[in-house]
Amino acid sequence: MKLAKSAGLVSALLGLACAGGVDGFAIRQRSVANNVHGESIRSNSRSFQWTVVDKSLKNTQLPLVSQTGGHAQTSLHMSLALRGGADGVAKISSLLSSCTSSPLTLFNSCLLTLGATTAIMQIAGRRSGSKEEIKKAKAAKPAGVRSLQRKFLAVFWLLRCADWLQGPYFYEVYASKFINGAPATATWISRLFLTGFASTAFFGPFIGRLADERGRKLGTLLFCALYSMGAASTTSSLLGILLLGRVLSGIGTSLLFSAPESWLVSEAQKKETGDSEGKYLGETFGLAYAGDSIVAIFAGQLAGAAASKRGPTGPFQLSLGFLAAGAALTALLWKENKAVTSTPNDSSSENENETSSKPTIADAWKVVKSNPHIMLVGAVQSLFEAAMYIFVLQWPPAIQKAVQAAFPAGSITPYGTVFSCFMASCLVGSTLFGKLVGKIPTESFATAMLATATASMIGAVVAAKNAALYPLMLSFFLFEACVGMYFPSIGTLRSKYIPDSHRGVILNLFGIPLNLLVVSVFLSIQYLGVTGALTVSSAALGTATCAMFTLMRRQKRNDSEKTTPALAA
Repeated sequence: MKLAKSAGLVSALLGLACAGGVDGFAIRQRSVANNVHGESIRSNSRSFQWTVVDKSLKNTQLPLVSQTGGHAQTSLHMSLALRGGADGVAKISSLLSSCTSSPLTLFNSCLLTLGATTAIMQIAGRRSGSKEEIKKAKAAKPAGVRSLQRKFLAVFWLLRCADWLQGPYFYEVYASKFINGAPATATWISRLFLTGFASTAFFGPFIGRLADERGRKLGTLLFCALYSMGAASTTSSLLGILLLGRVLSGIGTSLLFSAPESWLVSEAQKKETGDSEGKYLGETFGLAYAGDSIVAIFAGQLAGAAASKRGPTGPFQLSLGFLAAGAALTALLWKENKAVTSTPNDSSSENENETSSKPTIADAWKVVKSNPHIMLVGAVQSLFEAAMYIFVLQWPPAIQKAVQAAFPAGSITPYGTVFSCFMASCLVGSTLFGKLVGKIPTESFATAMLATATASMIGAVVAAKNAALYPLMLSFFLFEACVGMYFPSIGTLRSKYIPDSHRGVILNLFGIPLNLLVVSVFLSIQYLGVTGALTVSSAALGTATCAMFTLMRRQKRNDSEKTTPALAA
């Protein structure tokens, strides 16, 4: 019964995204990328309707749609005829035709398939162990770890929901403004977009130092305040306030991706938590980002509903409620922790036995330079996330071109459903990480994941160049699955290698090259084009793979050196 409920929950969560609401809001989420290429997408969200397969079969008598040529189609018919006869061929042909009759039904079918895949993975994972083994595993987890997971995940998902709510309508909210008496142009919107990235890169290390010195709980509360002010600024039409809002949101972003994680790792290392070795951190990160994929889908639904009632500022206003709830839980549930005294050669210490220090950016840089493992982790983070943000900017025009080549003229690209498919792919990846964490060294797992991400992006470059829809879909879905595996993997690696004494500063130092690479590609997009930008993304992923492979080999060598003296003794 529990297995059925689990499978049904996952399928229901993903199935809700097919109901049509996602399409309207996610079109706007990615429209900023389309405008980079001089395109402006305007579509009525009501034109996207959920197609029920059973009903379509009653009225649809279409031949099997095939883009692979007549020989493959003939072979398929012959094979099906041998197995089930002409009736079976007709039914399957009609089903395939209905699933690929339009871009919306195609991506809805993919979404349901990805949701079913996640449900099957969950069921298979639970059935692989006996009830006794599952009970023992739950009992073995310290009560302090379970309590910490509840406290962290509740806050993390609320804050991420607020972030996801704002993303889909970024372009629309600024496009609705009048700057200097004229409607906001794509140039001004691009400048506002880059202002946020520049703010994150410039202020990140300083704000990370503040969180380490004054406390990660305070840093999380500060994120809620800054992000709230950034969201509130969207109600104004004054250019100065809009720019200030983007600066504050950029600073808040640097806190979102450093303060909560630093708080979690520091709390996990305390003796009373019962996980001083970080044994359950990988599991916690897996749960966090698996839930984040589901939160993203629901946030999109909420954003669409808010925008339909209050316009493009509606989702930003709605995010204020989630930020307030996240701040309230942080204040009530979290205890303050600060960076602890540490030297460059000492990457671990316990909070309760150390006095807090005042970390500096210069000291943090010395820590990074003194430890090649930290340098390699930083290289992986900067390169992979830069490749990911480049992908975010380039997938809409790539998908649009491929859809136009595969379907009749005038076919509408369902950007919202495509986005939901990406989130479902992320959920598959984070679920896979959760199943393998503790069984495979994270360094080995991450190396294989990065190699897969590189191959998928290279495939996307080739597919985008030829406007081949199905190879492009497969490449993008595979890359997004790697994104789902990446975040819990990198969180686990950072908790292992980055010292608590400078964690917030170091995490934000890694963001500097990341943002510089993204901004450089953004400014050069007219020369690079979609395939050129994706090629840059492929190169970044390949370099990240090399860095992770080097880290894996170094760690294996260190482990063998530790084992050899022990055996000799």
